[in-house]
Amino acid sequence: MSEIIDTDVAIIGAGPCGLFAVFECGMLKMRSVVIDTLEEIGGQCAALYPEKPIYDIPAHPSIAGAELIARLADQAAPFSPHYLLNQRVESLTPTATGFTLTTSTGRIVTAKAVIIAAGAGAFGPNRPPLEGLPGYEASGGVRYMVTKREEFRGKRVVIAGGGDSAVDWALSLKDVAAKVVVVHRRPKFRASPETAAQLEAAAARGEIEMAIPYQLHGLEGDGSKLDAVVLATLKGEEKRVEADHLLAFFGLSMELGPIADWGLGLDHSHIKVEQSTCATNIPGIHAIGDMATYPGKLKLILQGFSEAAMAAHAIHPRVFPGEALHFEYSTSKGVPV
Repeated sequence: MSEIIDTDVAIIGAGPCGLFAVFECGMLKMRSVVIDTLEEIGGQCAALYPEKPIYDIPAHPSIAGAELIARLADQAAPFSPHYLLNQRVESLTPTATGFTLTTSTGRIVTAKAVIIAAGAGAFGPNRPPLEGLPGYEASGGVRYMVTKREEFRGKRVVIAGGGDSAVDWALSLKDVAAKVVVVHRRPKFRASPETAAQLEAAAARGEIEMAIPYQLHGLEGDGSKLDAVVLATLKGEEKRVEADHLLAFFGLSMELGPIADWGLGLDHSHIKVEQSTCATNIPGIHAIGDMATYPGKLKLILQGFSEAAMAAHAIHPRVFPGEALHFEYSTSKGVPV
């Protein structure tokens, strides 16, 4: 029989908001177990854009995803969180004292409260419908994320997509790649106005080649090593672009998994919560970050951080019933040791 891990708060999701929830719970002397489907902490920051700069973290004009996660982990470390990685929560059962969670590896966690910080659920890339795609994916010729920018030094790179990821990586890789070609079906991009303007300026200087209005049509190579990407317009006009790598940024395919069966108040794959406490319709379960929704919700990491603090304070009476919580600033109380 699997050992039962007892804790105060079970946190589902080890992304930025889940890690900050460890800190906020720890500051209130509550222990945490963190469960995540990925093999390492960090969520999308670690899995999808570890080197991509993030610009809206207070006091950091720019910080890479991996560095943000490293600093959040350092901040959480004094509270000794127990990480259960590479497994997902398959069942969540209410008990007389809280909840019992069972993971896909058979681990059992008992907790007085639960914080769901699972981002948008389990995720994977939206793949383009191209013949022979699996072979080029296996070799790294076709990718959906950039983990190490230096891997593209001197390479010919085709970037497909019209959102922030496509634009940001085009601007970043132009300084290391031999050639960067951006493929989009229309001249307007869904990226932030500032970065879209930077892309336009880089194209005007000849630093980036724009293939507009084209879409991905085919891949050329030996089935493993990529030689070229074939593009086509809606009128059927084709264009061949020599390439070592295709980076396809068409967003993520999300699924809630077992969370959808827990009786939570769902709204289009999001969990409805009470804004001031992030409480769900089940007492003792709170949701924060991208998965939580309420009127006026902004999908920003900094808002998720605020939600982590509110959820932790709302949970405190469940962990320490009858004990008054006298709020103190961290500058005056320090970090408990």
